[in-house]
Amino acid sequence: MTTEKSSTISPSPEQSRLLRDTLGHFATGVTVITTQDADGQPAGMTANSFNSVSLDPALVLWSIDKQSMGYKAFTTREHFAIHILRADQQHVSNLFAGRGADKFGQISWFEGANGIPRLEECAAYFHCRRSQCIEGGDHTILLGEVLEFSAFGGEPLLFHQGRYRALAGD
Repeated sequence: MTTEKSSTISPSPEQSRLLRDTLGHFATGVTVITTQDADGQPAGMTANSFNSVSLDPALVLWSIDKQSMGYKAFTTREHFAIHILRADQQHVSNLFAGRGADKFGQISWFEGANGIPRLEECAAYFHCRRSQCIEGGDHTILLGEVLEFSAFGGEPLLFHQGRYRALAGD
């Protein structure tokens, strides 16, 4: 039996930017993920790394940068909620993408199951129990078991090549 060794070479800043720009050709929806921190305070962040995994059991995933301010809350708390944003919610995406500020003081929300903050007026939401954290380079992938979900409709907020986009007409 032979064992191959692999090494990871850190890309140059130019290669990282080129990779990011190339990945940006894949259009994604925009979500806000929420949880509570260890003190019971609401925590939230914008993410476009959301994906379905399985219908049986119902599983979804998303990833968080290990340098994110909310990293500890999201990787240690048992529950989180994923909110799919509507096309008219760019301000919500921008708010939760930024650092600082009282994010929850600037939007309509309520305390949902397990004390998890629920945003109002989103296109859809999923209440999840964290089932696994998977190391993935400079990110951690969070696998969540879907416990509750609802769809409210509306056009989705899309992100493509560093800009918000709208769906093309029929």
